[in-house]
Amino acid sequence: MRPRLLFYVQHLLGIGHLRRAATLARACVAAGLEVRVVSGGHDIPGLDLGGATLVQLPATRATDLYFKVLVDDQGRLIDERWKENRQQRLLAEWRGFAPHLLLFELFPFGRRQMRFELMPLIEAAAGASQRPCIVCSVRDILVGQHKPKRNAEMLEIVERYFDHVLVHGDPTLVRFDETFPHAARIADRITYTGYVVDRLGGDAAAHGPGWQEVIVSAGGGAVGLELLRTALAARALCAARAATWRVMVGVSVAPAEVADLAARAPAGTIIEPARPDFPALLKRAWLSISQGGYNTVMEVLDAGVRAVIVPYAGGIETEQTLRARRLAARGAIEVVDEATLSPATLAAAIDRALAGPAPSNAGIDTGGAERSAALVAGWAAERT
Repeated sequence: MRPRLLFYVQHLLGIGHLRRAATLARACVAAGLEVRVVSGGHDIPGLDLGGATLVQLPATRATDLYFKVLVDDQGRLIDERWKENRQQRLLAEWRGFAPHLLLFELFPFGRRQMRFELMPLIEAAAGASQRPCIVCSVRDILVGQHKPKRNAEMLEIVERYFDHVLVHGDPTLVRFDETFPHAARIADRITYTGYVVDRLGGDAAAHGPGWQEVIVSAGGGAVGLELLRTALAARALCAARAATWRVMVGVSVAPAEVADLAARAPAGTIIEPARPDFPALLKRAWLSISQGGYNTVMEVLDAGVRAVIVPYAGGIETEQTLRARRLAARGAIEVVDEATLSPATLAAAIDRALAGPAPSNAGIDTGGAERSAALVAGWAAERT
């Protein structure tokens, strides 16, 4: 009998959380687990789970940068009836699958909006006669909290219910206690796994798509359009003007916005949807220009490509800026702050990146997917 893993993930704005969960799910399947990924966000076509089963809950998304307003897949505000339906669907999935390990992406360090369904599940699992191992999967940096009671609430949930916390980072770059002040209280449950890297997309053979190109991307969500527009305007001002530029547009971008990008694009520019072989494109590329999301930055470092990062800083987001500045201090990337982004500042950063030393991964641990899967497989096997 293979150990069973139920992996919950909720993406609300971009799709980075789901993409990282997919990478972890593939690694867990490869480690011998039977995996079900329960997703509460909108459907992402072509998501590769490596043999894991996808369970799609009625979808919700945020309409604002502060994640305060949630709507369903028809754009209607979610109500108590909708929440009750989701809660019962999630509980039924747990009971029917009877996992040996429950893995929660981000919660309780985020996704507080989903407490209505997560706390009933966690409490039911913790009180079950065959109690599963309960684990959190969380990135290296949390969103800064301005209300101390929120950090105390996170701590209380971990201490009461969670067996382990997988921090997908390297403490030599960023320590978890830098953004979670109570980390010392749960030090016995925290394991740093290294960074999780998506290595899908085939090999990086020369002369394939992306060869010696400038790859411009802004993640898979709807934010980041201003970066794409600015990059198109910066092209004529920088030393990479003669290269082919490939602009990757997120799946949530409206067709009218895609048409606008195409109308702005100079000759020698490819405008196309985000594609699953993005990591391989980066390995063939001359330069990457992107936002600073966890997944993209790790793929850039793993590819060994010169890079300019413009960290997203909308709403309450501080995570991308902190990570990007640490990497810039190690000489791994060039950074342009979102507040100072213009064609001129971006072009100057492009020129610095192209003239700088050979790219490196800043000496960080990028074995997070495989190490996480090995740990999860071991903990799940203890419950079989």
